[in-house]
Amino acid sequence: MKRVITYGTFDLLHYGHINLLKRAKALGDYLIVALSTDEFNWIEKHKKCYFSYEKRKQLLEAIRYVDLVIPETCWEQKNTDIDDYHADVFVIGDDWEGKFDFLKSKCEVVYLPRTPDVSTTIIKYDIQNK
Repeated sequence: MKRVITYGTFDLLHYGHINLLKRAKALGDYLIVALSTDEFNWIEKHKKCYFSYEKRKQLLEAIRYVDLVIPETCWEQKNTDIDDYHADVFVIGDDWEGKFDFLKSKCEVVYLPRTPDVSTTIIKYDIQNK
């Protein structure tokens, strides 16, 4: 079984997220999504989420491409997650291009192109400016 792992906040879930998850799942048989916790988002990423971790987790678990959702609590856990979950492929958006190449000694690293014209940042901006 080929296992794929990806990471993200997935707040204000939109079709760009779904496209990423669908393309990630197509790279293997089992998709693990490491979902950033509220604390990690606030302390490390300086992001305040609209939906709580539990609600974002519930949304992700309802998507047919997602097999398992785990918490992401720190940047460094990617190394151990790949080992602990026996991941064969690490997938992330191409806005992170090159930043996770250090994982290539553990698994294949794939940077997927973002879906054009949609992002949580754009959605939040549009809502605030209407």
